[in-house]
Amino acid sequence: MADIQDSAGPPDRLSITQTTADGIRVLTLCGEIDADTAGGLREALCVDGTASSRTVLDFGAVTFMDSSGVNVLVAALQKARADGGWIRMAALSERVRQVIDIVGLDTVIPCYPAVSEALAA
Repeated sequence: MADIQDSAGPPDRLSITQTTADGIRVLTLCGEIDADTAGGLREALCVDGTASSRTVLDFGAVTFMDSSGVNVLVAALQKARADGGWIRMAALSERVRQVIDIVGLDTVIPCYPAVSEALAA
């Protein structure tokens, strides 16, 4: 298990832990995703580099996300699809779910109540 800290903002604003389950990368996010921390998410998702083409994002401990996070997710989805893969989101809080619903991201990135369900889909 690797702990990836966002260097763009204070270290306690967003933490990202990466694990693998059955060949699927799982990123567990904790904290806030905004303009100050989105760079760490972009880096963890390897939007500008090479990454696993199958990723589940665990939003269970994300307390806030703005359009910066949405933009990173859209770029990551495009990269994953170009590589023949996918991204799934799991355990969205009500606050984050509202942002996802408003911008319609749930229509292109599947959302699941739990990480186990996202992995099994």
